[in-house]
Amino acid sequence: MEMDTRIPVTIVTGYLGSGKTTFLNHLLKHTEEKTALIVNEFGDIGIDDQLIEQTKEEIIEINSGCICCNVRKDLIDTLSMLAISRDEKVIEFDRVIIETTGLADPAPVVQTFLMDKEMVEDYFIDAVCTLVDAKHISRHLDQQGEAINQIAFTDVVLVNKVDLVTKEQLTDLRKRLVRINPTASQHLCESSRISPGEVLGIYSFDLQEKLRAHPDFLNSHHHSHDDEISSLALREVKPLNLKKLNLWLSFLVQIQGENLYRYKGVLNIEGKERRFVFQGVHMLFAGEEAGSWGDDERVSELVFIGKNLDKKSLTEQFQQCVTE
Repeated sequence: MEMDTRIPVTIVTGYLGSGKTTFLNHLLKHTEEKTALIVNEFGDIGIDDQLIEQTKEEIIEINSGCICCNVRKDLIDTLSMLAISRDEKVIEFDRVIIETTGLADPAPVVQTFLMDKEMVEDYFIDAVCTLVDAKHISRHLDQQGEAINQIAFTDVVLVNKVDLVTKEQLTDLRKRLVRINPTASQHLCESSRISPGEVLGIYSFDLQEKLRAHPDFLNSHHHSHDDEISSLALREVKPLNLKKLNLWLSFLVQIQGENLYRYKGVLNIEGKERRFVFQGVHMLFAGEEAGSWGDDERVSELVFIGKNLDKKSLTEQFQQCVTE
């Protein structure tokens, strides 16, 4: 049998705050293969490429919109560029990982690799991998079609943050996941830690199985996110006061935590020589000092994704955290 020389692709999806960036950091750190990573953001400012730790991997960011909507052409162009660069020995990589925004339905992303002639010649789908936040996923399954689609279309479900739920809650969740997708394998993990061998090089994508579950997915894709869900990108060149920032965020999550699906940022804190990175999901958030700024501009970038965001109020409150 002739060996398949095409490039394997792993599609990583999961609803907002499921732990995809942490998962990618862990995955890239513990695999010997060289990886080209394509990151898709929902919003005007890209944060994920800063949160992903510096490795030997090639990181490409697409943040002009959801990867399942208006940036499909950008995705194809990016993949074409990667294939050409690999053939010409400009860059070396063994596989591609695509991280979709938390609001993306993976079906049209998969569709790209099955219906575009150039993509079919250069790439094949290894697996679709979906992370779920064990603590918060149930409410999203009740409210958002994307969360259900991500699970229904996946090959591997990583049930993350299992340390934050009881055994009974975990059992109920796993049963619910099986009802949505009985063929996907399930792996339990904490802090997005899992062996790369469970998700890379597993060749588990089965088109016929996908067509049985979603018989119309190869048709033209029409997709719209909940109009109430939006993103807000904030940027500030002046240093921030850490005490004011903590007070604001603590107040914010108490008042609006249920509507804050995801918020994350890389911040320039007064008196600190290192970047301050923080991430949050609903009522839970944490921050820590990360890498040095080096020669990069010391600028704070913060992104909120949520329901019914009061953008004017959030912008004004953020400005009040600036050092006087």
